[in-house]
Amino acid sequence: MKLAFLFPGQGSQAVGMGADLYANNEQAAAVLNEADAVLGYNLSALCFEGPDDKLRATNITQPALFAVSVAALRAVEAAGITPSATAGHSVGEYAALVAAGVMDFETGVTLVAQRGELMRQAAAAHPGGMAAVLGLPAVDVQAVCAVVTEAGDYVDVANLNGAGQVVISGEQSGVDKAGVALKEKGARKIIPLAVSGAFHSRLMQPAVHTMRGYLELAAFQDAKVPVVANVTAAYETKADEIRENLSLQIASPVRWEETIERLLADGFDAFVEIGSGKVLTNIVRRISKEVLAVNVEDASSLAASIAALGAG
Repeated sequence: MKLAFLFPGQGSQAVGMGADLYANNEQAAAVLNEADAVLGYNLSALCFEGPDDKLRATNITQPALFAVSVAALRAVEAAGITPSATAGHSVGEYAALVAAGVMDFETGVTLVAQRGELMRQAAAAHPGGMAAVLGLPAVDVQAVCAVVTEAGDYVDVANLNGAGQVVISGEQSGVDKAGVALKEKGARKIIPLAVSGAFHSRLMQPAVHTMRGYLELAAFQDAKVPVVANVTAAYETKADEIRENLSLQIASPVRWEETIERLLADGFDAFVEIGSGKVLTNIVRRISKEVLAVNVEDASSLAASIAALGAG
């Protein structure tokens, strides 16, 4: 099998994430202990126990998801499973870069904490919202967003997730008006997302410059295996290219459907989602029913994934 590792983004967090791996896998426990030490607060307790409203705050959610993903990654690696490429959805791209050897965990968790705080600040300065649009082609969603924006209420496509799901982001008035127009155009459902800002939209632009500065100072290596970038849906391996794409990513759409289609076109037939939940696993299964797609978020799913990959 040709195997790709996938890492989830914001929205996949859940109280209790990482607790089972912490209790049952020493490699995973070491990562979460290191996160607490580097950040200077008990991130692992927030992952295990919540409260949910605090875990959903973007400056907490992002390092929490990253730490749990890398904890699960270390458990997967300890089982002898390695990828031929990696990709991550939004903040999940940082875990994908750790898996590809671009940065170590301490560098990654520090950057992700900085990213979360910058995005929190941008959201406070320029409030907005997001909504998932189900059942319409991306081109139709983009056309409606353009019309609403032209009329004075900014909204744009933020996540091109695939399998009939597109996420829009922008001023709340723009998201609301686009939602009405998209329903009239035939969208099956519009689902407002419980987020604290208009992520992956131009309202996040104030965070881009500062994040670029943080990334320029971070210790990066060229990738040992290719990483598919959110911004381009193309393979990247060079450290400087990775830095620039990560800074742009904050205010740019996540091209996830193209990411999976690129991997499929290049013969990848097995995907392991590593971290909280199975959102990306389900997207892969909807895009292609022929490939193996499994997730690792606790000890039992790790064992099941090892068995599935071994059987393949």
